[in-house]
Amino acid sequence: MPRRLAAGFAALMLLALSAPLSVAAGAPARVRAGTTEPAQPIGGALLATTGVVVRPLPGAPALPTPSRLPAASWLVANLTTGQVLAAKAPHERFLPASTLKMLTAATLIPRLDPGAMARISYHDEVVDGTKAGLTVGMLYPISTLFQCMLEMSANDAAEALAEAYGGVKETLRAMNEEAHVLQANDTHADTPSGLDGPGETTSAYDLALIAQADFQMPAFRHYITQVSTEIPAKHHKHFQIQSHNNLLTTYRGDIGGKNGYTVAAQATYVGAATRHGQTIVVSLMHAYPIWWPMARDLLNWGFKATGRVAPVGRLVQPLPPPQPVTPHASNVANTTVAASSHHSGTTAAIETLAVMVTAFAAGMTAIRRILPRRGPSKLKLPPI
Repeated sequence: MPRRLAAGFAALMLLALSAPLSVAAGAPARVRAGTTEPAQPIGGALLATTGVVVRPLPGAPALPTPSRLPAASWLVANLTTGQVLAAKAPHERFLPASTLKMLTAATLIPRLDPGAMARISYHDEVVDGTKAGLTVGMLYPISTLFQCMLEMSANDAAEALAEAYGGVKETLRAMNEEAHVLQANDTHADTPSGLDGPGETTSAYDLALIAQADFQMPAFRHYITQVSTEIPAKHHKHFQIQSHNNLLTTYRGDIGGKNGYTVAAQATYVGAATRHGQTIVVSLMHAYPIWWPMARDLLNWGFKATGRVAPVGRLVQPLPPPQPVTPHASNVANTTVAASSHHSGTTAAIETLAVMVTAFAAGMTAIRRILPRRGPSKLKLPPI
């Protein structure tokens, strides 16, 4: 009986010792898979639609009929308030064509000195698509390259700007980072000009977000509103470029925009106009090649609908810039916390173990006192 009591007491103490130690180890809790709610689309849940979304109030104007809007996707928003007034498939992704130059501008205008000079390379000269006709080997001010890119959609100027920033690869990295900061998550740049590239996409919503950032820059507003500009050429000569934005000279209050076209992308456009203290931005994707009547109709509707429709979403603001941190200090802080946590857990385990061992020893001493005494062992061991 006493032997069984001792064995039972020993087993009980070992069980008690193991339980506190596993708690002290602090295993992380598991999160059940599939319990996270899916994030809603950027700008609001109603913008998840692949159809038309609008919330008219009494007295609201009717949207242009579908026959007047032959575009796979479009959006109308108020840049003054940030409200999205109506949209069709606003987050559907399409090839951007030259509207991607809006992202190139948003990325590089703040990063490049407009007075610096850039030399045109052979690679710039032979790029596909629309070109200003910049001369290989000539130096041009960065401001002139922006003017060519935004006024007449010159691909040779877009390539030259990318090289001035450090190369096409570095520029694309910066452009995609800029898209992330703007929360233009439907957008991926593969070329600085908007020529079709693998995986290159944007959306009507993202074009409005990018335009929102562009129109906050005075330099951009200057470039995008020029109707014609003289560009230097060899032998002290000049040639003239013209704006490709038909609305700039035909629509009252137009403050500029960017159109694009490739066979795969079809027509794309994003632009804005200001009237009576309100600025309306519209974007079109995968549209009929004659895009300006559609843009004009949406601008007209946007001015009439402001205050007469409930918003269906909003144009979000850019993400805050990352807080500056000192990596060394951060690492030291993390190490201190981790060491403190580990030390606390280890100390608690040791203290618990000491208490249990003491209790075990005391219990065994008490049991030995009640066990019958025996004579010396008859077992003899060989010498070592």
